[in-house]
Amino acid sequence: FLNISCYNQSIRKEWAINWTTFIIEKEVCDFKMQEKLERIKNAITKPMEELSIIVDDIVYESENGYNFLKITLDKVNGLDIDAVVEATNVINPIIDELDLIDEEYILDISSKERGN
Repeated sequence: FLNISCYNQSIRKEWAINWTTFIIEKEVCDFKMQEKLERIKNAITKPMEELSIIVDDIVYESENGYNFLKITLDKVNGLDIDAVVEATNVINPIIDELDLIDEEYILDISSKERGN
């Protein structure tokens, strides 16, 4: 019985160490991704300002097995589809040139929703 107890304690300690390592690695990865997103935001902000467009938010997330780089834009009087297309045509080559994200992802550029 003592050996089983010690064995179980050893497994619990190993699991706790692995879980702690996982949490630390995840936090490091999250921090690195935040740095990448900040670099992307810095690179696209000025070109968007030239179009009178505000970069509202940039996030990288996974949904249903797909990775998304989501960029939300805004404008004082709102964005129509033509402005979003124009912004996409400016943003896409900038992000391609930066080449900061290794895994495959879908670039999702949209306008900020407005409530009534």
